[in-house]
Amino acid sequence: MQKVDHVGIAVKSIEDSIGYYIHTLGLKLLAIEEVASQNVRVAFVDAGNVKLELLEPMSDEGAIAKFLDKRGEGVHHIAFGVTDIRSRMAELKEKGVQLLQDEPKPGAGGAEVAFLHPKSSFGVLYELCDKSGKGE
Repeated sequence: MQKVDHVGIAVKSIEDSIGYYIHTLGLKLLAIEEVASQNVRVAFVDAGNVKLELLEPMSDEGAIAKFLDKRGEGVHHIAFGVTDIRSRMAELKEKGVQLLQDEPKPGAGGAEVAFLHPKSSFGVLYELCDKSGKGE
C-alpha cells in the first residue's frame, strides 16, 4: 500500500451534505461524478493530506444504498493507493484475505478498484485504488 488515497463517506444526498464540508469545514470541492459500475454519485473533497469521497446512491440498489439502510450516513471505507492492482489482489489472496470481487472494477476518476471483505480486515472495508493508468 502506498498511502491512504481517500476516505469514503456514505451520504443520502450530496446536495444536502456538501455545504457542511465546503462552508462549515472550509474544504474545497474537487469534482462530482457518477460511477455507474458502483451505482453511485461521488463528490471528492480536498481535506489536505487526504481526499474525502462522499458517496450518494443513484438508486435503491447497490452497496451504498444498502449501507445507508442498515447503518445510516457515515464512514463507509478507507482506500489505499496501489499500483498493479491485480498483483496486489493476488498477493492478498495468497495471504488469506477475502476480496469482494475477483477482478478490479472501474472506479471514480478513472481508477481501477477492488474491495477487501471486512471479515478479513477486522470489520473495516478497505478499497484498493489503482490510478497508475492515469499517470498519477
